[in-house]
Amino acid sequence: QVQLVESGGGLVQAGGSLRLSCAASGRTFSSYAMGWFRQAPGKEREFVTAISSSGGATYYANSVKGRFTISRDNAENTVYLQMNSLKPEDTADYYCAAKYYSGNYLPHLAGDYAYWGQGTQVTVSS
Repeated sequence: QVQLVESGGGLVQAGGSLRLSCAASGRTFSSYAMGWFRQAPGKEREFVTAISSSGGATYYANSVKGRFTISRDNAENTVYLQMNSLKPEDTADYYCAAKYYSGNYLPHLAGDYAYWGQGTQVTVSS
């Protein structure tokens, strides 16, 4: 089992940047594929990006491709989401998620993930 704690959210102007972190407990972090999702008020949770257990493969939603970068440090049990060129439509609660999986397929459905953090709020002002 793994516990996830997100941090790094906040208020930023459009065009600005934020870096979210997700710290994971447990000794087998390197066996988990990790994902970031977001949920805006009144909307369904949507996939943002995922990274394989080794960090060698990544996958992005079209809406963030070229602006967001996911990375991980398995020695520190942490996954990061660097968000650049932020837009007001990026405003949402951001959640990290974990799936015990070491393959090359990158899970991108919320139902694929067994473990979730509590979320961190990102607000982008225009």
